[in-house]
Amino acid sequence: MEFEQDDVILCTVDKIVGTTVFVNIAGTTKTGSLTFSEVAPGRIRNIRDYVVPKKTIVCKILKISSNNIELSLRRVKEKERKEVIGQYKIEKSYRAILKSILKEKTSKIVEKIRESNTLYGFLENAKKDSTELEILTGKENSEKILEILNNQKKKTSIVKKEVEISTSQSNGLTIIKEILSGITEAEVKYLAAGKYVFKKEGSDLKTTDIELTSIISKVEEKAKNNNVNFRIK
Repeated sequence: MEFEQDDVILCTVDKIVGTTVFVNIAGTTKTGSLTFSEVAPGRIRNIRDYVVPKKTIVCKILKISSNNIELSLRRVKEKERKEVIGQYKIEKSYRAILKSILKEKTSKIVEKIRESNTLYGFLENAKKDSTELEILTGKENSEKILEILNNQKKKTSIVKKEVEISTSQSNGLTIIKEILSGITEAEVKYLAAGKYVFKKEGSDLKTTDIELTSIISKVEEKAKNNNVNFRIK
């Protein structure tokens, strides 16, 4: 599997030498490193408060060279961290499914998959087009694997964003109600004093976040056209 700059990946801390942390990249034989300055912002009093050998961490790729992958822990957003951890947990369940069908062939096939993709990405694609899965596992095994995958209970992702909407216009409340009316793709809940929370559910965290951001952008544009103050918290 080939990585690119800005990819967010799961790693396991291998060792700490001087001011450098060396890690093993999950699902591959590749390694990477990050300096203390990329572990956390500001002065670090005790590096072991953040990283210790065998600890699992989520890092962002800063630079890829012929002999090293430079990483950062502090530049990973919480949303990105949760997404990678979530995918890792799903991958573990996917591997267990493969093992139940493929038995001793599992490791070899997973290794083959990871030459060009993640196990998560490969099997998600297989749900839409099973051609590659059939080539690797055979038609009968492919059908068994997909049957289990498709019968799995899908976990729902929930994204929430808080906004402030206010205006000094005499009919301000009516205007705000009009701005918020017609929103059917997301739930809008009043909190207090011009504060509202937008909430959307979906099967994929990243996609759901993008969709909610788009909805809020349209509401913001509508607010500005009506001279209403709008701010995302």
